[in-house]
Amino acid sequence: MLEWALRKVMADRGIWTGAELARLLKRKAGYSLSAPSVSALLNSQPKQMKGDTLDALCTALECVPGDLWVYTAPHQTKGA
Repeated sequence: MLEWALRKVMADRGIWTGAELARLLKRKAGYSLSAPSVSALLNSQPKQMKGDTLDALCTALECVPGDLWVYTAPHQTKGA
């Protein structure tokens, strides 16, 4: 199972709001996202994402995709 960890990555870097994230994306990655797009990224797990958006998030937050998407193996049932 993939878990979207954007809020944790942001918190680890002292970024607490969507407005701060949007400014950081613009300043460090030269990438603009609309307020509704930023809100969607913060409030739900994306079902799809443009490569450019993922690249900008990683550049701005100085992370790798594996920091933003955390994989947890499904639990195996005993005897399976």
